[in-house]
Amino acid sequence: MSIEILDEADAGLDVKHFARLSRFVMDQMRVHPLAELCIKAVDEDTIAELNARWMDKEGPTDVLAFPMDELRPGLVNEEPEEGVLGDLVLCVAVAERQGEAAGHGTQAELELLTTHGILHLLGYDHAEPEEHQVMFGLQDQLLAQWRALPR
Repeated sequence: MSIEILDEADAGLDVKHFARLSRFVMDQMRVHPLAELCIKAVDEDTIAELNARWMDKEGPTDVLAFPMDELRPGLVNEEPEEGVLGDLVLCVAVAERQGEAAGHGTQAELELLTTHGILHLLGYDHAEPEEHQVMFGLQDQLLAQWRALPR
């Protein structure tokens, strides 16, 4: 699995931690072991520009997901498809505010956003109530499993 993490915001992101989290989520979702993922941590101006350009939305957001090869979660007893999963762009400043507001801090918020973004790259969405329930339930399950792992 090729996971590249770039701290372009110079936020002191624990690159190894987020690579392990990404690998864990991708393994749990049965993504091909040679799939590629790139995560970039950026500042508010950069994510606001990307949000306007690609999503037609104004202002900074927390995470943007750019799928590449439209990979989907692997099924039991089937070989997963090889390819490029895509790119995630995280805004650390927005994550800091959201983590503080939620009472769990920046690290936990970035873990949530990374997991959320990977699920988007795998085709999950939350536009409809039933999609929301499935995606957020899976996100909560993955994060609980991750946080229960011995460190």
